[in-house]
Amino acid sequence: MNERLNAIKRGLSRMGSGQANVIWVLAAAAIVVGMGFFSVVDIEPGEAAVRVNNITGAQEAVTRPGWMTRIPGLHSVYVLDARPQTFHMSGEGSANDPLNVSELSVRASDGSNFHFTDTTILFQLSGSEAVKAVRDAGAGDSYLQWMRPYARAILRDEFGRESTIDVSNPATYGTAAGRAKERLNAVLEPHGVKVTQLVTPRPRFSEGYEKAIEDRNALSNELEVIQSNLNRAETNRSRLLAEVDQEKNAVIQQKRAGLEADLAKAVAAQAQTKREADTYRIEKIAAGQASLSAAKRQAQELTGELRAKYQSKQAEIAAFSRQPVERVMEKLGEKLEGVTIDIQPYAEDATPTRLNVKQLGGAQ
Repeated sequence: MNERLNAIKRGLSRMGSGQANVIWVLAAAAIVVGMGFFSVVDIEPGEAAVRVNNITGAQEAVTRPGWMTRIPGLHSVYVLDARPQTFHMSGEGSANDPLNVSELSVRASDGSNFHFTDTTILFQLSGSEAVKAVRDAGAGDSYLQWMRPYARAILRDEFGRESTIDVSNPATYGTAAGRAKERLNAVLEPHGVKVTQLVTPRPRFSEGYEKAIEDRNALSNELEVIQSNLNRAETNRSRLLAEVDQEKNAVIQQKRAGLEADLAKAVAAQAQTKREADTYRIEKIAAGQASLSAAKRQAQELTGELRAKYQSKQAEIAAFSRQPVERVMEKLGEKLEGVTIDIQPYAEDATPTRLNVKQLGGAQ
């Protein structure tokens, strides 16, 4: 090393002062470029960085792509991969790969065993939480190690709560996957990691149980066909009932229209009859009133005539009552003219001894 420095010094001593100045300028420029190169960190899309102030201990998460400045010696920068990651649980797995482990086997709540041939968990570093990832796991991709200790335990626990019947039904075992995803996020998010999707294939059972599942699925398909036929029959029934109701409604409407027409005719006839009856009544009342008025006038006339005759008779009687007895007897004789009077003897007893004769006035 000393020999190289001495050789450099001898070379510089041979050069002129002008050439030496140029070399010093170039060296300074190289130093500035080197410091600038080591003072800038390029953040690529899909990456996040954590800048740490080595003096104050302040930590800052950087998620926007681009250049980030740092001062050598003052700042430490840790760049992390924030792209979506895939955690596989299939086959025998790999001891050296934190994202590939052996397949998941589960013991159901009823004691039977089943397994998933390929379970996939999609997760991602939360860029804004990169500080937590560096703090808890360290620099680089160390945060990927968080999936291995939690995934298998949580998935076994949640799927183990289901029975073989429930877990073999795709419509129900998704609830266990949802619970597992929630629990994984509950333990991983404090470390800056978030699970975005959990994909589990149909669970596998023993050969006999698989055959039973296939038979059950076949029966379920038949049941769905039967249910579809029932639904179609119900639809046809509803349609036929609607058609019958429509026909009945049409008949009812026709009958109603006919009855309403008959009712209208009957009401019109009733009104006409009432008008005729009222006219006849009015005519009869008018005729009766006219007859009554004529009878009253005739009665009044007769009453007048009778009153006149009565008054005449009264006057005649009054005048006659003032006549002498002879004149009265004369008048009585005129009245009795032509009248034969049989006079029978009057006896006061059965064996009369004498006859009394009363002589009427004027008789001889």
